[in-house]
Amino acid sequence: MAASKPVEAPGGGGGTAGLSRWQLALVLGAPILLGAGAIYLWGRRAARRGKGASERKTPEGRASPGPGGEGVSGQPDGPGHDEMSPLGRAQAAKNKGNKYFKAGKYELAIQCYTEAISLCPPEKNLDLSTFYQNRAAAYEQLQKWTEVAQDCTKAVELNPKYVKALFRRAKAHEKLDNKKECLEDVTAVCILEAFQNQQSMLLADKVLKLLGKEKAKEKYKNREPLMPSPQFIKSYFSSFTDDIISQPLLKGEKSDEDKDKEGEASEVKENSGYLRAKQYMEEENYDKIISESTKEIEAKGRYMAEALLLRATFYLLIGNASAAKPDLDQVISMEDANVKLRANALIKRGSMFMQQQQPAMSTQDFNMAADIDPQNADVYHHRGQLKILLDQIEEAVEDFDECIRLRPNSALAQAQKCFALYRQAYTGSNALTVQAAMKGFEDVIKKFPRCAEGYALYAQALTDQQQFGKADEMYDKCIDLEPDNATTYVHKGLLQLQWKQDLDKGLELISKAIEIDNKCDFAYETMGTIEVQRGNLDKAIEMFNKAINLAKSEMEMAHLYSLCDAAYAQTEVAKKYGLKPPTL
Repeated sequence: MAASKPVEAPGGGGGTAGLSRWQLALVLGAPILLGAGAIYLWGRRAARRGKGASERKTPEGRASPGPGGEGVSGQPDGPGHDEMSPLGRAQAAKNKGNKYFKAGKYELAIQCYTEAISLCPPEKNLDLSTFYQNRAAAYEQLQKWTEVAQDCTKAVELNPKYVKALFRRAKAHEKLDNKKECLEDVTAVCILEAFQNQQSMLLADKVLKLLGKEKAKEKYKNREPLMPSPQFIKSYFSSFTDDIISQPLLKGEKSDEDKDKEGEASEVKENSGYLRAKQYMEEENYDKIISESTKEIEAKGRYMAEALLLRATFYLLIGNASAAKPDLDQVISMEDANVKLRANALIKRGSMFMQQQQPAMSTQDFNMAADIDPQNADVYHHRGQLKILLDQIEEAVEDFDECIRLRPNSALAQAQKCFALYRQAYTGSNALTVQAAMKGFEDVIKKFPRCAEGYALYAQALTDQQQFGKADEMYDKCIDLEPDNATTYVHKGLLQLQWKQDLDKGLELISKAIEIDNKCDFAYETMGTIEVQRGNLDKAIEMFNKAINLAKSEMEMAHLYSLCDAAYAQTEVAKKYGLKPPTL
């Protein structure tokens, strides 16, 4: 199974605390590094132009560049004004206010700016907007946020592209907990500044995350459980080899062992809900598994521990972690149960904790799994992934090595070990070790030519190295091996955009992914991202909403809401100010 999301370096996703999108996706159980960082989408290209990290030199001040103080506007543009004219008297009052402002006498400054506003001729829009903006700056120093917002609104009405007034109003809205209004204002600022200023970008990112979390919390609480696609479920289980519940029914558990008539399923011998659930797994009739497992549990049948683990696993797959945890807890506490069941439950609970950003509890569960079942290769494989997320690469490699020792033919562990070493070399800008890691990938795909994962990870590394042609070949290998893997088509589509700027081909491949798997949230998310870049905001919002309805965790949903809100804010800014970011 090929990679589900583009991989970023550990610690990526904007440098914020906690786990980025690709990191969270990994711990869901898919056997490879997943991800797409939660980035303020439409600022990506501009940020790469090299000025995104610069600090705002004068976050407050006048409507257009010119001399001025840190918090308030300076002298007017152009030649001097007649001090006896109404505008001249207004400017004099403003200048007096500036002196009070710089001296920290904000109440007196406000009085002067108010006088300037009353004296200024109403047709002098730019001057009047400056006076309102200066008074807002003084109110800001007194933390009178409602007054700040009101004066900035007056300034923007007079001068709709007044960056400093928009940014000050955004900050006031943040203080007033008006997140939607804050986002719209800071979006306008980002567009006007061509995404060159880190302060406005950081505020946008902050508000988007807060909005995303709020909306996801409400939506996720009331969401209808949704079974993932068969491709996703099979990919999930393929990451385990010591998982009893995913093994086929054993001899003696079927009544008609020799039946081979097409379309005629064997019936289980016993009246066991668990064995019926296993049979439904073989038939890919996944919707019945939770109910059949529940029958076994309620009857306290022979396979109660297995049924608890199977039910918990499918609760996790449909995104119901709160229902999964009690089942996992019970299996883990059953000291007379098969140790592999308990270890598997610990792996899954540990992955769940990591997805919930509880790395200490996650680490504790993985360590306990290693203690009770030290010969279980799955423990080291999944703990190795955890260590990558925690940026503990050397320990991750040790775990992958132990997994390989216990399971020498584990192509996946060997490929992931290569990728861990590559990431370590790449982030450390070590050309020699990067070269060695790339050779490691060649060795893995030569030794395991049927391992799609090896080609997928190698393709991502090749893309990093801008070896686009060879990366494209690796994705073709993945498609040859797994033609029904939707995410590989998404990767290949993204590659066409990065490599050849071939938008049509990229969209064609991503559309193919949706055709293969209409529950592939990554495809909808990527399509939405591209539509944002193309300026098709309504279409982008539609795609993000489809991805939201398919999200497998509250945190994934929060990320998607952030993307959707970013697109929606742009539509509002376009309507109000006629502002649009650059498009593809």
